[in-house]
Amino acid sequence: MTLRATETESSIVDTARRVLPAGGFGNMSSEVVIREGRDGRVWDVSGNEYVDFLLGSGPMLVGHAHPDVTKAVLEQVPRGTTFFANNEHGIQLADAVVEAVPCAEKVRFVSTGSEADLYAMRVARAYRKRDKILKFEGGYHGMSDYGLMSLWPTRTGNFPQAAPDSAGIPAALRQEMLVAPFNDLEAVSTLVAEHLSDLAGVIVEPMQRSIPPRPGFLQGLRELTKRHDIPLIFDEVVTGFRFAYGGAQDYYGVTPDICTLGKVVGGGFPLAAIAGRADIMAHFDRGAVGEAGFLPQIGTLSGNPIAAVAGLATLEVLRRPGTYERLFATGRTLMEGLQTRLDKAGVKARVIGVPPLFDVVFADGEMRDYRDTARGDVQMMRRFNQVLRENGVFKGDSKFYISLAHDERDVATALAAFDAAAKALAT
Repeated sequence: MTLRATETESSIVDTARRVLPAGGFGNMSSEVVIREGRDGRVWDVSGNEYVDFLLGSGPMLVGHAHPDVTKAVLEQVPRGTTFFANNEHGIQLADAVVEAVPCAEKVRFVSTGSEADLYAMRVARAYRKRDKILKFEGGYHGMSDYGLMSLWPTRTGNFPQAAPDSAGIPAALRQEMLVAPFNDLEAVSTLVAEHLSDLAGVIVEPMQRSIPPRPGFLQGLRELTKRHDIPLIFDEVVTGFRFAYGGAQDYYGVTPDICTLGKVVGGGFPLAAIAGRADIMAHFDRGAVGEAGFLPQIGTLSGNPIAAVAGLATLEVLRRPGTYERLFATGRTLMEGLQTRLDKAGVKARVIGVPPLFDVVFADGEMRDYRDTARGDVQMMRRFNQVLRENGVFKGDSKFYISLAHDERDVATALAAFDAAAKALAT
């Protein structure tokens, strides 16, 4: 299809370049300005229509403008949009999280996944009375100073030395983060033994970006941390409620001590959470742990009632029979269809992940960790994304997010775009 660019959209883009650094919000290219989304599709300001595999970077698991979610929000808006004090809907959402998520005995709400990961690491430090956190190279844990250590290092250094990924991070913080290769239990065991007296916790994405855990890796990580009473944190901001109703910990059968949730749990509104064992979460309660052990956490919009009702409505949709079977079937068709077309065209590429969330890496060989995926051809990925957009498919720089709203027509559009992309990349 030929993408249109109207004067209206061009004017909006010009304004963005004038008032926003790099012309955008820091998330996506400033070339596209989205006007609306319905079900599994979005439209830009110029009227171009796309199958949406970005889904707002994942929150819209049930699709855009789902009628049940929209109804719940519109009923709450005239009753008040935020209170700072407790509200019934936020409490009900916390109860739903405790019921759904294996590790969740207590819940504390925040507004963003970055906050949730930051507080999860902080509460582990409070519990262990130690400072260092072990993370995995290439693992994404938000935009805090601690999270932005060895997320996308351009130079791969020696483990466990952390490398800051942003200007403005204090140099001293490098000493507080330990970095290990994902899917390498032997390396983790060695680091834990060497730093046991200083180690406060281990944080991991149960599926790191789009790299699945190797058989036994998460189970071994759980056994190792449990043996030493080191809190194991699953960053489930992305995977929570996406791989299963109980999240990746339910899907993989491994229960951490703490998890973080975001995206899906807020139903498309700003809401995230830290959930975990009651004795660890007690550090958010001054009355339970005393002044010395207390971890203050205050947020103007934490547990916001609009986000809470959207989250509750989303979870109700996800509890319906056949939900995850349908989600996995759609994703599996797309994963297999993409790999088949790239193979047939002779393009070196690996489609990796789990059907509700997957990616393509333009390189051959096994994808076990960050350094494997870093071998991918970046220019080829850019060309791939460009051809997809020209053929009516919208996605981020990486990853395909699948929704319940994606139907047979959306799948057919995507497969046709994959055909076009494979042909373009083969030439």
